Amino acid sequence: MRGRVMHPISILLLLACVTPLPAPSVAVPFQQRGLPVLSKTIDVQSLMMMMMNDEAEGSGYEEGPPAEQPTCPFGCQCNLRVVQCSDLGLHYVPYDIPPDTRLLDLQGNYITEIRENDFKGLRNLYALVLVNNMITKIHPRAFLPLERMQKLYLSHNRLTAVPKNLPVSLVELRIHDNQIKKVASGTFYGLTNMNCIEMGRNPIKNSGLEPGAFDGLHLSFLRISEAKLTGIPKDLPYSLTELHLDQNQIQAIELEDLLQYGQLFRLGLSYNKIRHIEDGSLYYVHSLRELHLDNNLLSRVPAGLPEMKHLQVVYLHSNNISSVGVNDFCPRTFGTKKTFYNGISLFNNPIQYWEVQPATFRCVSGRNAIQFGNYK
Repeated sequence: MRGRVMHPISILLLLACVTPLPAPSVAVPFQQRGLPVLSKTIDVQSLMMMMMNDEAEGSGYEEGPPAEQPTCPFGCQCNLRVVQCSDLGLHYVPYDIPPDTRLLDLQGNYITEIRENDFKGLRNLYALVLVNNMITKIHPRAFLPLERMQKLYLSHNRLTAVPKNLPVSLVELRIHDNQIKKVASGTFYGLTNMNCIEMGRNPIKNSGLEPGAFDGLHLSFLRISEAKLTGIPKDLPYSLTELHLDQNQIQAIELEDLLQYGQLFRLGLSYNKIRHIEDGSLYYVHSLRELHLDNNLLSRVPAGLPEMKHLQVVYLHSNNISSVGVNDFCPRTFGTKKTFYNGISLFNNPIQYWEVQPATFRCVSGRNAIQFGNYK
């Protein structure tokens, strides 16, 4: 039986796609920070704050005249153009939603289908929350009336495909924890405003990402974690600054896998099965600040780290690395690295740390930034 109590998640879930990369923790550098939580609930209060901030900054919204006969669906709460109908046992989208609604919260219900006219007249809607329902079908014209919608939350449902005809105004799509196996060519075509897609915990294989699936996008953030990928996907947007492919089945990084992702700031490949990183593979991600390769099967420090001038944090804990060379992290020539490391995690590797030469970490901000720990 479904719980009726909402447990608000951190505001980081809603801000991860629009905030700059946070300063990594020096005390515990091997803990990932700033990632959105894959929760079954959305903190509507935080979403309201984002909506008000966007309106204050001028996001193109123009407030229309108030409705002549204000309505509110039975059992819902309506206030300040926010309609909250969460955890009411609904099987369908209510029909009498006020036309001036800006935020519609329908999470935690039993909705199985989104019909063609469910959102008719809601042209000013900013955010639609449909998390934690039982949705298997969305009419291809259902989202056409939502001309100004920026945020769509469809996580924790039973969808087998990304909905068609998404609004061109859409900025953020969260569709993790569904049953999507394929992203067809042209799925996101024309969505030039899209900045963030979260689609982890779907049974997606590399073959399920058709050529051209992400054409036309200028994404900053993409997460396809906890899927069934065996390699780094090809043809993702060049504009990505964060790519998270954690908890897949990736076994190697080949020379051309990262060729087109030169704008990446953060690359997450934790909890895969990576044994081999071909020399030169990291050359192309020259802007990288954070590299997450922990919980893999690496036997050595990846080649190319000294040439990465901006790299600040590298997570290599829980691998099979048995030795660290004096030039594995730092360039030979003084002054060629633009920023010092403030987090190198080598915890839980079979390294005899007393055999590592002190000069190995000559380009690290301080000794507290290095973590060896104990190998069990």
